[in-house]
Amino acid sequence: MNEIITATGLPPAFPDHTQLPDEDGTFVKNFQEHPQSIILTDSIGPIVERLHPDGQYAIGQDCGIYWRETDPPERGAEAPDWFYVPNVPATLDGFRRSYVLWREHMAPFIALEFASGNGDEERDRTPLTVAADGTTTKPGKFWVYERIIRIPYYGIYEMRTGNLEVYHLIDFVYQRMEPNERGHYPIPVLDVELGLWQGSYQNQELLWLRWWDSQGNLLLTGSEQVEIERARTEQERERAEQERERAEQERERAEQAERKVTQLADRLRAMGIDPDAED
Repeated sequence: MNEIITATGLPPAFPDHTQLPDEDGTFVKNFQEHPQSIILTDSIGPIVERLHPDGQYAIGQDCGIYWRETDPPERGAEAPDWFYVPNVPATLDGFRRSYVLWREHMAPFIALEFASGNGDEERDRTPLTVAADGTTTKPGKFWVYERIIRIPYYGIYEMRTGNLEVYHLIDFVYQRMEPNERGHYPIPVLDVELGLWQGSYQNQELLWLRWWDSQGNLLLTGSEQVEIERARTEQERERAEQERERAEQERERAEQAERKVTQLADRLRAMGIDPDAED
């Protein structure tokens, strides 16, 4: 009896982490976004606190900036991965869910996007258009930041490739900035520079987007400052221990020299010579 074997198609492979992007806006796009936002916020804290001793500033991390009334509301919003707004309260009635531009009137000073892909979405210059039937075309993120919200500084960081682009709004148009001799992008009003730093943060060894001061000194996070203080304290402890050991060695050498003098005097006395007699 002959059996007939028919070909059976294999089921498609389960998608991997690169094939499951955030399409509905409810998830962050990778595990690096939140640490990247935190390292920026943590390290620039002393700078903005010095600029705003009254506490009037807000830093948003993947929060919506509503710039146009639409239905549904999110069609009139953009959510930069990180942005800083000067001269506004950090919270409204005890907390803040979003930033509504037509109520607070103050544009963010800088917005940063952490592109998981090739950055096309972050560079999208598609303008807002209204058809004859009243339907609108959703504008591109770049166009909204440049033409509507008018954010003075806009950075696009492609996290997979390490490519960083920074734009400065000049005469209402974004001009791409050139890095300085350190490879950083100066933000003079904040007296800081934006650049890339290779290192480990929250158990991830990556190329991180970070701040430096205008002299090129890396702005540290709180944990880094604690680690440096711990190392400095340990260094001082070791230096004090070395000084103690050095003093102990000097004391031992002095005692050895004194014993040798005493032994020599005893030998002289045994020979009938008074070592203390004057010549």
